[in-house]
Amino acid sequence: MATRIRLQRRGKKNQPFYHLVIADGRAPRDGRFIEDLGTYNPLTNPATLNINFDRALYWLENGATPSDTARAILKREGVYLMKHLRGGIAKGAISEAQAESKFNQWKEEKASKLNNVVRQDAEAARNLRKERLAAETKVKEAMSAKIAARNAEIAAEAAKKAEEEAAAAAAEAAVEEAPAAEEAPAVEEAPEA
Repeated sequence: MATRIRLQRRGKKNQPFYHLVIADGRAPRDGRFIEDLGTYNPLTNPATLNINFDRALYWLENGATPSDTARAILKREGVYLMKHLRGGIAKGAISEAQAESKFNQWKEEKASKLNNVVRQDAEAARNLRKERLAAETKVKEAMSAKIAARNAEIAAEAAKKAEEEAAAAAAEAAVEEAPAAEEAPAVEEAPEA
């Protein structure tokens, strides 16, 4: 039986989530499998991998052929590096301690690179938030200046209108007082009894 290491799709529409499985090469993609090696979530940055390292290494050493994507995932996790180092141990080129130290050194470098990626993404997101906040503040300031100018115009118009009404009322009062003053001497007073 030709065994394959491949991805089995799970998850929802537009939200893929994969299981890394060992399956017969003739089985359908999401069909029967022999063993589940772990999970892979490509939606996170960096992609989240949870793989049973020892079992994946066992299946690789026993002739399971991975798909292209599974091969990339296994290389990223260091399964292929460990297989290579074990081959060197079997040939007598390196000792087991040297192989372990090389693998640990590679793991540390990989972890630091992933941490740098996460840190850079967080910093980029922080800078984007700052830029958006600054742009939003500028828009708010422009809107408040516009509103203040409009309110000043309305207040000036109201003051002008009040002055005009006061002047009109004063003129009207003056017009009413003038005829009343002219009529007052014309009125005869009745004799007091």
